[in-house]
Amino acid sequence: MTVTAEFSLITHLLRRAGLGFSYDELQQYAELGYEGAVEKLLNPKSDPNFDYYEFIRRHPQADNPPGLLPGQMKYFYYLLNTKRPLEEKMALFWHQVFATGYSKVNDPHSTLSQMDMFREEGLGNYRTLLIKVAQDPAMIFWLDNNENHKNAPNENWGRELLELFSLGVGNYTEEDVYECSRAFTGWTTEARIAVFPYGRYPWKFEFRPEDHDYSEKTFLGHTGNFDGEDIIDIILEQEACPRFIARHLYNFFVEDEPQVPAWNIEPPNNPEAVEYLANLLVESNYEITPVLRGLFHSDFFKESAYKRVRSPIELIVGTLRLAEDMIGPDPRVQETVYQPGFMGQELMDPPSVEGWHTGKEWINSGALVKRVNFVTDTMSDVNLPGVRKIIKKVAEGSATTSPEMLVERCLELMGPLPVKDKTREELIDHAMEYGDIGWDEDSYEDSAKKAAEMLALIASTREYQFG
Repeated sequence: MTVTAEFSLITHLLRRAGLGFSYDELQQYAELGYEGAVEKLLNPKSDPNFDYYEFIRRHPQADNPPGLLPGQMKYFYYLLNTKRPLEEKMALFWHQVFATGYSKVNDPHSTLSQMDMFREEGLGNYRTLLIKVAQDPAMIFWLDNNENHKNAPNENWGRELLELFSLGVGNYTEEDVYECSRAFTGWTTEARIAVFPYGRYPWKFEFRPEDHDYSEKTFLGHTGNFDGEDIIDIILEQEACPRFIARHLYNFFVEDEPQVPAWNIEPPNNPEAVEYLANLLVESNYEITPVLRGLFHSDFFKESAYKRVRSPIELIVGTLRLAEDMIGPDPRVQETVYQPGFMGQELMDPPSVEGWHTGKEWINSGALVKRVNFVTDTMSDVNLPGVRKIIKKVAEGSATTSPEMLVERCLELMGPLPVKDKTREELIDHAMEYGDIGWDEDSYEDSAKKAAEMLALIASTREYQFG
């Protein structure tokens, strides 16, 4: 197997811009070349998505979920089976930025509706997305804008809009928070229908003019009778706004940054890259797709392999897709959906409005054991279709495979995955215990188990845990 520089770039692209890939999916993207692969990812609607109703026929409780677990099953199914990887990856990105938790919302239907909105708008216009988020019932309840009245403003939504969703600490005053909150009075939800006896009904946005503050407001140096959309337009004019979103994109797709609350005191790892992305945002009038196109074609993206710790979702979904496990309406989705939470990333329930702390904070002694156990259990299973395909490629073209060649082929077929010399030496030392392995009819199954054991060892390496 010859691994070209372009092939390595495409695998890097699919790890970052997608959710992992099977061997067959990788070949399909490789045939397009790097530029073609980028365009395919950026135009998800050109491909039909999976059959959602196949899942619902097996798991009807997830269609109108009564609780968190069925809702998580539905979301997890999307992640595992999507034919539109960047669309789903951007929904996960916005889920992190606009973190909204079930622990308070207590309505999986509304949380899943928010995810549908992220899928629909995630590659579109940031202004449109901000307005949709401000009118999203789950967000309104999460940040108490239903308690924001003209005679008693509630500052929760206004504060987080400025602090975590658009500008960042240090780019506004307490007075701006108050005036921003006044502009969003009356943005609320329709009266909630009782859960019993017919189950949950979706919440809907409602503007109540009698509860909106129509008086003059002064916000970020502008004065007028502003409403919520006016506030968002003023926010987008601030120099801090495109830089803030650009740094989020850099952190998610390129390289681990410090946690968001530290951004006012910790400079970006690559200020030039963040400035480049910020300029693209302004030039495109906050259209996200052109910014991502520029990001994926940039040198800083192409040279960023293994500068990010894979999030639990990226690790779990990427490994399952590589092994082609749990594809389709598999009954094990109910037990497997707990795994991200065990590793620190419970779907639909981020710990706070800051979202999950990322990068090295994904790794602690307990989470690392869970991460390693999950990937090794998966990649050592010779009965999984993706594992069998990799082993078949390892066996191709030779009657026997030396320890050195076993390691090299497994590394190529699991990535290709560049590893440090020390890691390679340890993998080869382990493979030396097997000696040369054969692929004739009598020895094939035993050799397949040894190859799968090598795949599991590679999955447990530091390099695989990064992405």
